[in-house]
Formats: sequence, structure tokens, C-alpha cells
Amino acid sequence: MSSLPLRALGAAVAVGPALALAACGSSSEAGSSGPSGSSGGTVAVVASTNVYGDIARTIGGGKVRVTSFISDPAQDPHSYEAGTRNRLALSRAGVVIENGGGYDDFMGTLLRASGSKAEVLDAVRISGRTAPRGGELNEHVWYDLPSMALLADRLAAALAKADPAGAGAYTANAAAFKTKLKDLEGKVAALKAAHAGDGVAITEPVPLYLLEAAGLRNETPEDFSEAIEEGDDVAPRTMRETLGLFSGGKVKALVYNAQTSGPQTEQVEKAAKGHGVAVVPVTETLPSGKDYISWMDGTIAALGKALS
Repeated sequence: MSSLPLRALGAAVAVGPALALAACGSSSEAGSSGPSGSSGGTVAVVASTNVYGDIARTIGGGKVRVTSFISDPAQDPHSYEAGTRNRLALSRAGVVIENGGGYDDFMGTLLRASGSKAEVLDAVRISGRTAPRGGELNEHVWYDLPSMALLADRLAAALAKADPAGAGAYTANAAAFKTKLKDLEGKVAALKAAHAGDGVAITEPVPLYLLEAAGLRNETPEDFSEAIEEGDDVAPRTMRETLGLFSGGKVKALVYNAQTSGPQTEQVEKAAKGHGVAVVPVTETLPSGKDYISWMDGTIAALGKALS
């Protein structure tokens, strides 16, 4: 399942100086750096979203300077517009983290234009996730905890390559991060033990890896979530079928992408609430004041509360 509006931007991103930067949020802007993307004892890391930027900061600690292109929790990542400041940051980076899988194709366009020599980590490729037979890839791998553990190891290795003196710290930080991921996986396993087979509805496939790990059954018509993700209108018959999930008692929760809501998803949310079905909001970027672990922990807790 690919985010076509975001992928289309990749082809549309030009490289001239007239380009504007829309909503470029960063934890710190990269300064001048050497060919390896390291300067003053720190490694410059660029991430397509603040999800990966936060993971880079967790593993790199004070030895990295992180620039996250998409940081605003109020922004729809699918409508992001990249610009020349992004290209400049990439040209100075030692390590780049992209989601891949068609989610942030603008990164590839900018990397080629910037002449970057950074090591590029593609989260989807690292995850090993592929499209099911006859289906489409769910590229939202940041909701797959084991995939983030794999990314942590690859990121620690990439940082160590750019900064060999910090290798021990990167490895230790990755191990600590993976321990926290294991704790979260234990909570997901507890959900599965209590609620395996329970039906849920979604607006988009964003949280599906987490829901599947919890043993939950997605009852949403595929045509509905696909239309919402692609920005298309939902067919009337599909909308009726989706709304019927709540009146028919087929689902215990609606997991709602709060970052890309619109009239049709709001109609679904209203129907869920009207029939006493709990709504669990999810987003595609980190909410303000959260790190990756606390964000996932909160989502898992909210899901458990909704199912109960």
C-alpha cells in the first residue's frame, strides 16, 4: 500500500534555488562537516521523519546532530514538499534514514541531486517486509517493533563506521533501545493473549503491523482503507459496508489515523462513537513531547483500554 501523493512529490521535487521548504522541522540543523558527515566529534544524521530522527538521537546520544524533515504532528506527511534546505542537509550528512517502500520517494530524488555520500538506511528494506502475494506492501514499518530493532542495529553500525571512536556507545545505546522494544513486545503479547481474534476497524493501514502482532482481525473493507490512503473518494457501497461494522457490533475499536482525517473518515469516527465503539488515534509522526518508546507504549495502552 503506497502513499501516492508522497511518492508523486519525489518526481516533482526540483533542485533549483527557487524551491521553498514546507514545514521543515529539525532537532538541529547540520552545520559544515567533512566528507564523512562528521564534524567536531558528532555525526550528521538526516531522517525523513522525526520517528527515525528520534531513534537516531536515542542511539547516537550526544554524538549525533539530527535533522528530521517531517516533524510537525499536525502535518499530513503525504502532502510534504521538499526543498533546497533539505538538499543541503543531505549533502552534509554522514548517515541518512529513509522509510522506503514508496513512502518517502522524495528522499531518493534529493539524495541524487545533493551528491550525498552518506550511508543510506532504508527501513523497509532492513525490515525484510515484502508485499503479500497478490497484494501491496504495507510500508508503515515503524509500527512493527521487530523491524525497529533491526534498524537499531544497522544504525549503530552505520554510526560506528562514521565515528569509530563512538562504536561502543552506539552499540550500548542500541542494546538499551532493543530492551525497551522487547518490553513493548511483551505488552503486545499480553494483548494477544487476551484479545486474539477480536475485530477492529482502521481508516488507513498505518497501524496494521501492530494490530496483527496483537492478534487482532482487521474487518475494514480493503477498498475503504485503500481509497482513504490514496486520497480518493470512497464508493457509497463501501462506505455503507464500513459504517455497518459499528452498528453490527463486528468491531471493538476503530484505529483512526488522526493525521490525515477528512469528511469520510470523520463520518466513520462519528459512527463508531455513536455506537459506543472506542476510537484509538494514531499518527505517522511523533506527537509533541514523546519519544518513540513512549509513543508506542501509549498507543499499546490505548488499544488495550479500547478492547477492554
